Amino acid sequence: MIGNYLIGLREGLEAVLIVVLLVAYLTKSGRAHLLPRIWAGIGIAVLISLGFGALLTFGPRGLTFEAQEMIGGSLSIIAVGLVTWMIFWMAKASKTLNADLKSQVDQVAEGSVIGLVLVGAVAVGREGLETALFIWAAARATGETWQPLLGAFLGILTAIVLGNMVNRGVLKISLSKFFAWTGAILVIVAGGVLAYGVHDLQEAGLLPGLHHLAFDVSGVIAPGGVLGTLLKGVFNFSPATTWLEATVWVLYVVPVMFLYLRTVFAPKTAVHS
Repeated sequence: MIGNYLIGLREGLEAVLIVVLLVAYLTKSGRAHLLPRIWAGIGIAVLISLGFGALLTFGPRGLTFEAQEMIGGSLSIIAVGLVTWMIFWMAKASKTLNADLKSQVDQVAEGSVIGLVLVGAVAVGREGLETALFIWAAARATGETWQPLLGAFLGILTAIVLGNMVNRGVLKISLSKFFAWTGAILVIVAGGVLAYGVHDLQEAGLLPGLHHLAFDVSGVIAPGGVLGTLLKGVFNFSPATTWLEATVWVLYVVPVMFLYLRTVFAPKTAVHS
């Protein structure tokens, strides 16, 4: 639940800030009458994201166990790829996001109605689809039902409140630091989702090594205990992990974390004249 709260908070805050920038720019540029087009696009994005989440949840039902595990494992790996891309994209695009959005609005503002609707839909829809897929994958990894959805909902609700406070000037936070540190945590969360996706593919019979365990600490960390539940909910940690899961986790987390931290926290080089 905590991991999904973080996902909802981060993705929700990204979407909220994008909406705030779009609305503020149209209002300050004297084009407030075009706001309904943006809101229509945002509404479409929300509906598509909810529909996508429902499809992921109810679509595989009725299939064989192996088919469900194959679909679940494949989508989990895709979710990790999308989230990894999102983390690095936000690290680089945050500096020019405001200017990029203004440029997109200026290009379509005086055109057809569909132009601004698409800007709003694409800007928010990307975050919505990524969130739906990753939360679904994380929920499968933890084996929980309603808790991940509650965590994600509370995270999105918190993001809306924070975004509104930032927009009104009531709250000042360093967004660059916020996204930097939450991105680092999400790398670890994504590593757990990736490992569980591999486990699904092992159960589906597509990958070997299902019964070859790298370690089994179930006797120390009970899967149903407080510590086991906490580690599972936040980092998707499994007390019984196969060699392939452990290998994949290390091969993902170590290089991705290194590259991410180097991208975000690398010292800026001075420009000499």
